Amino acid sequence: MAAAYTRAALSRSLRTEPAASEGRLSRMDKPKATRLHWIDEDLGTIELPKAPLRFTRSFGSGLSRRASDPPGLVWAVGDRGPNLKIKTLLERYGAEHLAPLKAENGAKVMPRLDVGPMVAQLQVDGERVRLVSSFPISDTNGQPVSGLPMAGSAHAVSEPAFSLEGERLEPDPSGLDSEGIAALEDGGFIVSEEFGPSLVRLAEDGRVIGRFLPESIAAEGALYPVHPTLPAIAAKRQLNRGFEGVAVSNDGKWLFVAFQSPLAHPDEATHERARHVRLWRIDLATMTAVREYLYPLDAPETFARDVAKGPFGQSDLKVSELVWLPGDRLLVLERGSETTKIYQVTLGDGSVIADMDERPTLEERSAAGEDLPSLDKHLLFSSDDAPEVSADLEGMAILSPTELLLVSDSDFGTEGAETAFWKLTVAAPVLC
Repeated sequence: MAAAYTRAALSRSLRTEPAASEGRLSRMDKPKATRLHWIDEDLGTIELPKAPLRFTRSFGSGLSRRASDPPGLVWAVGDRGPNLKIKTLLERYGAEHLAPLKAENGAKVMPRLDVGPMVAQLQVDGERVRLVSSFPISDTNGQPVSGLPMAGSAHAVSEPAFSLEGERLEPDPSGLDSEGIAALEDGGFIVSEEFGPSLVRLAEDGRVIGRFLPESIAAEGALYPVHPTLPAIAAKRQLNRGFEGVAVSNDGKWLFVAFQSPLAHPDEATHERARHVRLWRIDLATMTAVREYLYPLDAPETFARDVAKGPFGQSDLKVSELVWLPGDRLLVLERGSETTKIYQVTLGDGSVIADMDERPTLEERSAAGEDLPSLDKHLLFSSDDAPEVSADLEGMAILSPTELLLVSDSDFGTEGAETAFWKLTVAAPVLC
């Protein structure tokens, strides 16, 4: 075993094998799920040959609350804006003029560049969620940033973006794919994003104070300060699987961030087989990573709703949200597309971050089935036990010691989905 992962460096809260999730919650332990009233804002429609392409506002990528926030106040973030796969536009909307783009690996069409990353203030009142206010994430000059990808490089691939007319869109060094949010006590925010991947510090009004990228990534020409303070290995993220879950400790000292999936280290084939996701503890004062933990993903066959829908494998698993708990604990939202599970983990001491040049890589060892020191997981909720709960849950926040708020990502309504907020009520105050 590599020196970076010696067992002596790990606390008793870590284990050497992924925790199994085959055990289901007892009937008395199952949280009660209640759907809350919410209506997505209509953003207009574009007529296409087979069906109209409708757009709605989406704030379902991430949720957060400050310890000082009044009851029911929640902060939310949406992602980069409407983006569709070529296959979807051909099959659902009949946009045959885009057929030549099928040969472009990872291509996305972005039909509404005027709809980009935004932060929202929400209020939960009883069984209703209402929008209090919203504002775009903006650059130093106060102009909204785009959701266009950064330029690719030798260190990190980037997906090609196209207009609805099929024209290639130029990369944007200021572009963000916002996926998670942590509300800070000073009134600002940390947003996690997938392109870099990076962590973005925002002022109270949404202006970017600084974007923190891997050491190997440059964002020349960005219209805000850029700082290469994160470990270079972050650039090995699988395309469109960068940082997603993010949380901050109540004392404002630590930031916790998880990759959405195992890294593509050294290649995509390894990402597809690996079973562990890296989770980092970051010093918020310096925005440097100080500890790494390994979160073990459940076996794909335990995601019953996903398996029932069709082929579902290891690379379809994701970590989409983190929530900090006292006692150096986190709630982790692990999901497929249909099934969502919520686990509680205790972090302990962790380990140092593995070196970029280490071989075999941590992901290769994980893919090979090697026992790795990983976090012990305790199941709090599985939507397989609550068939009424929506698919594509991505955001999570604590409303009270016995209540969680969950939200689904509607992807701006481009495939007919609606944002759904759910309140989970547990029998005992396990969330404090």
